[in-house]
Amino acid sequence: MMRINLLPHRAEKRKARQAQFVAFGLISIAMAVVLVGFVQLTIGAQISYQERRNTYLKLETALLDKQIAEIKKLREQTQALLARKNVVESLQSTRSDVVHLLDQMLRILPDGVYLNALSQKGSKIWLVGFSQSNARISTLMRAVEDSPWLDSPTLIEIHAVKEKGSRVSQFTMSFNLTKVRAVVKENPANSTKAKK
Repeated sequence: MMRINLLPHRAEKRKARQAQFVAFGLISIAMAVVLVGFVQLTIGAQISYQERRNTYLKLETALLDKQIAEIKKLREQTQALLARKNVVESLQSTRSDVVHLLDQMLRILPDGVYLNALSQKGSKIWLVGFSQSNARISTLMRAVEDSPWLDSPTLIEIHAVKEKGSRVSQFTMSFNLTKVRAVVKENPANSTKAKK
């Protein structure tokens, strides 16, 4: 005998498929939400890690900028101190030059020559004075040439003027103050005495 099922089995299968579809849909949505949440959390964690790194780098950059500014300031102070040191050394090396100049002027100035002005710029010396004759000016120039501390005498100007009722020669000359120190020559008579 043959049995025929008249129950609406197609409708039940359709309902079962719909229920299965809804269940798979909900599971898919839940999995998608979990996946999206996980991706968002991962991206958020990476963003926050990168922001922390950026903040750290900014702080370190600010610290390095401050150190660079301090180094620049120290370099400027070092340069200023070196400049002062150079000035002091140059003053120290030239402080005796004026003494040697005045000593040499007392030694080489011939009688009948009077100085009116003496000026110095660096190692160059300018004299303005009066002389009773041109021969005395020539003597002064030869004495400058023979001096161990002075050299290169140059007569710039000479002309006759009346000074206190007498006719004299007013002259302007220049010469150099040398940096070579004078070597004291030993007298042979002194060396023989020392040997005895």
